[in-house]
Amino acid sequence: MCRYLQTKITTSSKKIKVKEQVYNIVRKIPKGRVMTYGQIAEAIWKLKNPNRKSRKRINPRYVGYILHRNPDPKKIPCHRVVDRNGKLAENYKFGGWKVQRTVLLNEGVVFRDNKHVDFMGYLR
Repeated sequence: MCRYLQTKITTSSKKIKVKEQVYNIVRKIPKGRVMTYGQIAEAIWKLKNPNRKSRKRINPRYVGYILHRNPDPKKIPCHRVVDRNGKLAENYKFGGWKVQRTVLLNEGVVFRDNKHVDFMGYLR
């Protein structure tokens, strides 16, 4: 029983650290630029494993899960994160993909179609 509780606490504290790392990276994405969920996951993996010895990586879907629970979109601009193909989040928490698109357009991001960012020059 004690081992189980210890494991739960350790796992839980690791999740908190990952969450804060995701938010810190997203805060640094400049206006008019975007990053992918995979780029954020890779950046966190590199921070945690400077020697690249660990094979355990963060799943980009977990980054999306964390961002969907963003407590403050004004300080943590999660609208600047898209999938690996440049596609907007269908279920963007703060109004859907149309709102995400509008905010990115207002920041100067160019789209190749309604739901996909043109990565040329806008990928951080």
